Amino acid sequence: MSRPPKPFLQELDEAADPSSAPPVPDAAPGGQAMQAVARLSQGRGSPALRFALWAFGALFSFALSIAAWDFVTGLLARNLILGWTALVLTALAVAAALILAAKEWAAFLRLKRLDGLRTQAEAAGAAADVKAARRVLSALGALYATRPDTAWGRARLAERAPDLMDADALLALAERELLATLDAEARLVIEAAARQVATVTALVPLALADVAMALFANLRMIRRIAEIYGGRSGSLGSLRLLRRVFASLLAAGALALTDDMIGSVAGGGALSKLSRRFGEGVVNGALTARVGLAAMELCRPLPFAALDRPAVSSLVRRALTGLVPGREAAPR
Repeated sequence: MSRPPKPFLQELDEAADPSSAPPVPDAAPGGQAMQAVARLSQGRGSPALRFALWAFGALFSFALSIAAWDFVTGLLARNLILGWTALVLTALAVAAALILAAKEWAAFLRLKRLDGLRTQAEAAGAAADVKAARRVLSALGALYATRPDTAWGRARLAERAPDLMDADALLALAERELLATLDAEARLVIEAAARQVATVTALVPLALADVAMALFANLRMIRRIAEIYGGRSGSLGSLRLLRRVFASLLAAGALALTDDMIGSVAGGGALSKLSRRFGEGVVNGALTARVGLAAMELCRPLPFAALDRPAVSSLVRRALTGLVPGREAAPR
């Protein structure tokens, strides 16, 4: 019979007392919700997966069409009243689907129109082409002809544009008279979205609530910005615009906040004294503002030239007034 092993004893030095060890610092907030939204927006899947989804969608549509045909013809053979009722309802359903498809296609065309105007304005300014600049002004007037909030700007533009003979001056006049009011509206939308994302991230402790809120708020913000500048996007258009916004930010390496940016937003060292959840809310709100600013640049029919490009720090500072202690709203 073997003897049980002797217990192993080791004396610990007083310096190795666990209670004397320094606390483990929390990781700096990195805007995990917005990073997750960026990954979701850029996830396209493999070509094989996209082909499989297309094949299953085509098969489902074909089977649904055959089932509807058999259903209507069967009812017509049994009872004319029921058959004609089913035929009318089927025709209404097909018409509704076609109307939705037409609206989505019109939304894509509106966004493409804004892209075309911005490209023409950049080319006219680079080539100093006065005729091209006047064509851009005419297109802008037609784009905002039914907008009451641009009536005063359009009148000023029509009054002063004939006296200018320089392409840059014409484009600058159009930007100041037509887009200044629209830029102010877009800034308010961005501030509201940043405030909403920051508040939900800071106050709701659920695991995926901040990601869902960030995705919803950014989609609504981008759609509203497109509407402000005249590109009323549908559901598919909003998703495509969201992909373009995040693609441009990721390509430029702009989907991250530097330490000085966080410091300016959170009031110097105040962020380190607050909870990690609150820090995540501030960073997510700042990243939402950066996404909104990128959406402004993509939806704006003219590039920023005569008017200053809004700064992310000032947008977030106004959005988070009252959430960050010691911060007062900067004058607009």
